[in-house]
Amino acid sequence: MRIGLVGYGHGGRFFHAPLIATLPGATFVGVVTRSPERRQQLATDHSGLKAFDAIGQIVEAGVDALVISTTLKGRPALVLEAIEHGVAVVSDKPFASNAEQAQALITAAERQGVKLCVYQNRRWDSDFLTLRKLIDAGALGQITRFESRVERFSPHAVGNASGGGWLRDLGSHLVDQAMQLFGPVDRVFAQLQFSPEHPSLDHGFFVSLTHANGVISHLWGSALQNSQAPRFRVSGTLGCYTVDGLDGQEDALIAGKSPKTEGEHWGAEEHRRWGWFEQGAERERVPSEKGCWTQFYQQLQRAVQGQGPLPVNAYDALETTRILDAARLSNERQQVVSTKIE
Repeated sequence: MRIGLVGYGHGGRFFHAPLIATLPGATFVGVVTRSPERRQQLATDHSGLKAFDAIGQIVEAGVDALVISTTLKGRPALVLEAIEHGVAVVSDKPFASNAEQAQALITAAERQGVKLCVYQNRRWDSDFLTLRKLIDAGALGQITRFESRVERFSPHAVGNASGGGWLRDLGSHLVDQAMQLFGPVDRVFAQLQFSPEHPSLDHGFFVSLTHANGVISHLWGSALQNSQAPRFRVSGTLGCYTVDGLDGQEDALIAGKSPKTEGEHWGAEEHRRWGWFEQGAERERVPSEKGCWTQFYQQLQRAVQGQGPLPVNAYDALETTRILDAARLSNERQQVVSTKIE
């Protein structure tokens, strides 16, 4: 399969390019970027890989799929342009600025008969895979409360508009994970944090989701948190699972590592980073599953070849966008918002 990448900022450079470049059975055709700085980085990172000026040029070179990894403001137009060229498209997250825009992209893809997917790579985080295994095995019993956090101290990120604010950007992962585990959401309550310097870009959020099955999900994100709470704390009738820190694949990619350089060790978490199962006085380590963001591209490969479903259904991303819209509305109104579709 021949894959092209559009955009070579932080996401394109570290979250996509190393995985595409090391994907077995695939050819990394090149990157669409006009920035001289990005082109220099590309030449350093992937010697000999071609840079293109426009989507039309890379399509002419021959691609089966295009990955769009640019800032949210201009991304939907580029996704639409790629769709109109008739190639499979992967949109970075957040998928869209609102549900109306997300639906328009899905409708365009369906009209063109184009496969459209969203890069929800954190479905393949080690901690999420471990939690899913525990829930599927019934080890925690009936889940009552799901707590999920990604908190950092990154002052430079407070005014970063690339993802449309912390809720829209980071929250798309947390909401997607919650809905993958516990299904549809009936009610949303949210509180967002803004700074005087950036009154339209939230840098922190709390979102409460009431799922149709009765589970309550509490989700936090922050760019200005000095003391991080557990990544997950999941309470059930038979015990609680907690884990600290964030899946290590992001740090590994930024450090220049890849599935090719690490081989079978890719995605493996050192035992001191494993989570805990607790019930009363009982406390024991839970070995972490291997993180495998590579699974996204392997499933994409099979889907484009007609051998299976896309790794992320675009309608999942549409539903996540609906919940994020409701969260912003909840913050504005300072009240619970119903998301039931009558």
